[in-house]
Amino acid sequence: MGVLMSRRQTVEKVQKVSLAVSAFKDGLREQPSTRRRAEAEATRRGTLEQEVQEGEEEASAGPSQPEESSASKAAWARLRDGRGVEPEEFDRANRFTPPAFIRPKRELHDDEPPDISLEQRDQVLNDEMCEICEVWTAESLFPCRVCSRVYHDGCLRRMGYLQNDSAVEVTETAHTETGWSCYYCDNLNLLLTEEEMFSLMETLRHCKIIPETCLTLDDFLHYKHLVHKQQFERPMAEAQEEQAALQFSALDPDKKGHIEWHDFLSHESIQLLQKLRPQNALLRLLTAKERERARAAFLALDQDGDGFIREGECRRAQHGWFRKHQKEMPSCSVSISHVGPMSESSPASSSSSKSQKTPAAAEQEEARPVDWPSFLRENVAYILAARPNSAALHLQPLHA
Repeated sequence: MGVLMSRRQTVEKVQKVSLAVSAFKDGLREQPSTRRRAEAEATRRGTLEQEVQEGEEEASAGPSQPEESSASKAAWARLRDGRGVEPEEFDRANRFTPPAFIRPKRELHDDEPPDISLEQRDQVLNDEMCEICEVWTAESLFPCRVCSRVYHDGCLRRMGYLQNDSAVEVTETAHTETGWSCYYCDNLNLLLTEEEMFSLMETLRHCKIIPETCLTLDDFLHYKHLVHKQQFERPMAEAQEEQAALQFSALDPDKKGHIEWHDFLSHESIQLLQKLRPQNALLRLLTAKERERARAAFLALDQDGDGFIREGECRRAQHGWFRKHQKEMPSCSVSISHVGPMSESSPASSSSSKSQKTPAAAEQEEARPVDWPSFLRENVAYILAARPNSAALHLQPLHA
């Protein structure tokens, strides 16, 4: 009897528990509708508050200020960190991690004249190990024509720095006299310090330049007008606008009607270096290979060996640093026929204005003696501007 009572009590307990569980489940079924309504109302309120806040921010920023997307923020971050464009089509799982880049810093002695002797040669030796994998193999290593670094083509591919188009160029030019610039030397923006880079980014933001986009002639001229007015507080003169148009044509050698972001960034970087640093500081940026090329160029022009060349020869040497582009540009002069007529005061018409001078004055100007230190100072910006592999001229010489 006791056993029967125990079982009945057990059954009653189970039934009570089942009823309690059923009631609890029924309560849960009814509760979510109320909870969902409350959550929906809260979400709606949060969305409305967010929209009002974003509207107030857009109103305060002005109607011309576009909302900065995540892609744009990432582009600004890459520009600040000197990483350049990172194409999305690369398989990152099979890529090496890019090395951390630290922007250079100005030293106290940078403005002092460096000791670059014409007689004392620089010892030019390439590294023995690949810059990326730090391994020496029997495979062919691609040397940089600016610095001493060498690379495996496979390492460059896995880093994403060597694609199908550039692979042919590297293979054909790396071991020739023309040479190939590695991804460090190809990017002139990496020469800027953090302070200089911040100054450039502020200028680009002020002029509403979007990173990693191409610029048309109108975009480029509008940017140059804004920068000139910001710096000098007056409009750009007609001759300066024609000079900017000439530079645009030099940055667009294939006449595509626009300039690539990498070329625009390199041009603005070398312009900023000329503006903020004295020539002695720029001379310290030259590598041993570049100093050797400069010696060879000067000695070839100094045929009588007296240590002087003529000014005309010095100006023509400025074109010589871009000799790697002779296939694309047989002549030194750049056509800007699509830009419009040029005034006589424009730099592009300087040769015609010189021809109007008296023969004695023109000959005297061409014959001004230039020594080795002066040759280096007058050519250092063009030597640096010739580093990129691009066919564009990032600093257009003004004289033929």
